[in-house]
Amino acid sequence: MAASCIPLQIRTHKISNSLVQCSIQTPKSNNIKVIINGATKEIGKAAIVAVTKARGMEVAGAVDTVLIGQDAGKVSGMEEPLEIPILSDLTMVLGSISQSQATGVVVDFTEPSTVYDNVKQATAFGMRSVVYVPGMKLDTVAALSAFCEKASMGCLIAPTLSIGSVLLQQAAISASFHYNNVEIVESRPNASDLPSSDAIQIADNISNLGQLYNRDDISTDILARGQVVGEDGIRVHSLVLPGLPSSTTVYFSGPGEVYSLKHDITDVKCFMPGLLVAIRRVVRLKNLVYGLEKFL
Repeated sequence: MAASCIPLQIRTHKISNSLVQCSIQTPKSNNIKVIINGATKEIGKAAIVAVTKARGMEVAGAVDTVLIGQDAGKVSGMEEPLEIPILSDLTMVLGSISQSQATGVVVDFTEPSTVYDNVKQATAFGMRSVVYVPGMKLDTVAALSAFCEKASMGCLIAPTLSIGSVLLQQAAISASFHYNNVEIVESRPNASDLPSSDAIQIADNISNLGQLYNRDDISTDILARGQVVGEDGIRVHSLVLPGLPSSTTVYFSGPGEVYSLKHDITDVKCFMPGLLVAIRRVVRLKNLVYGLEKFL
């Protein structure tokens, strides 16, 4: 019997216990199946477009509490529909994908209060998770870490998905060994979660390195001097005005010089390269990893 390639849904034939593959196109089932939870948020819509265009992965489900039933592709501004409706039930989407026995990843853009249950559900269906939910409590991260370790299932908790933000943090760590004074100035278009998770992570990263910063100003309690984060005298100043880009600047100073590191975010598209790296790497994990920098 001769095997032929049928240009429709069927791309393979099983003949005499051997698999003859169509040489024209790689079977779609080899792709990582990605579920976007929080699909109608700005970052969720950008993720749908990015995953659709990326090699080796595909959008297999879209979950949110609004725009139920609408096509995920159309909601995201794509010219062609994806024929994937937005659903409100994460369990239903997980169940349908798990039946295909494909490698699956849930990308979580929801809320801090729902992350733990979402990751548990994904794990129950044999799927990894990538979580970008600013404002998560460290005790939630610790509980998830213990859960993932016990279940031998991978998960990434990412305080940021921006590669530029990660590079800024790494540069700040290097600079902190050489300067005695440091302050963080950030701007945001809205007043949620201030200081931001980016600023807090920078302060945490350069704390506990044996350095006490701003010795001449450490006891100042004037509110205009910003908020002290941690116990090492690092101050954060947050400027909030509609229309401002999300910007973070770390200022270091020493005798006769000022060294500044700055990172601006003008569009959520900047998170997409980091997200794609995270999706590809998390499928190999059997535990929880905190921070995108572990993958770079």
